Amino acid sequence: MSLLDKIDKTRVPRHVAIIMDGNGRWAKSQGRERIFGHSHGVESVRASLKAATKSGVEYLTLYAFSTENWNRPKEEVDALMNLLVQTIVGELDELDENQIRLHAIGDINNLPTECQVELQRAMDHTSKHNRVNLILALNYSARWEITHAVKQIIEEGTSPDEVTDELFSSKLTTARFPDPELLMRTSGEERISNFLLWQIAYAELYFTQTLWPDFREEDFFAGIVDFQSRERRFGKTSEQIAQESNNDITSDAEAI
Repeated sequence: MSLLDKIDKTRVPRHVAIIMDGNGRWAKSQGRERIFGHSHGVESVRASLKAATKSGVEYLTLYAFSTENWNRPKEEVDALMNLLVQTIVGELDELDENQIRLHAIGDINNLPTECQVELQRAMDHTSKHNRVNLILALNYSARWEITHAVKQIIEEGTSPDEVTDELFSSKLTTARFPDPELLMRTSGEERISNFLLWQIAYAELYFTQTLWPDFREEDFFAGIVDFQSRERRFGKTSEQIAQESNNDITSDAEAI
């Protein structure tokens, strides 16, 4: 029986974010260069999209390239940029077929021109789709995003009294998306790595030993099953949550 059968479709996280980690170690285990792992990770992206579609997830954000990744060897960065372009071009038919809309967050203007052109073309091409929203975090870092938002607020002359959580959120590159409820990271590492620091304030964190190139639909479903096994408190005690649940039951009974 697939783990998909264990998922309660009424409690699926609306937005799942994934830190795709382990490409280099996977490639090393195969006796190959790191880019070999990155290229095989494309199949894991396909699997995650299929799993999101089957389980009812509406938004899927993938940490594809961080601002810190520019510090990697030039050969690897160049290969990653080429892989990004090839993947975007090669996956358009698949995105169409599955009604997936592509978005991007991060400092996109500082990506290579060819990447920007193909990325924008793909986003325009899929703009009418509405089944799943695939969000690529490219040249992204949470600290960059937060700093950028602060600069915007200052430039607009906003007074301190006017600054609220809602206002700040509206200045982030993710303003048009709901915050992630579930953050997954592959490869066994248990770090956030400068990813969506503001947005994951109340997200559940799920870490798996699976290296990203080996990540498949069942791994995605396992994360959702784990998510549904948890009690989401949002700062409340178990007693408060139980009382609220009892109040809901009482209200339903009175309505009947």
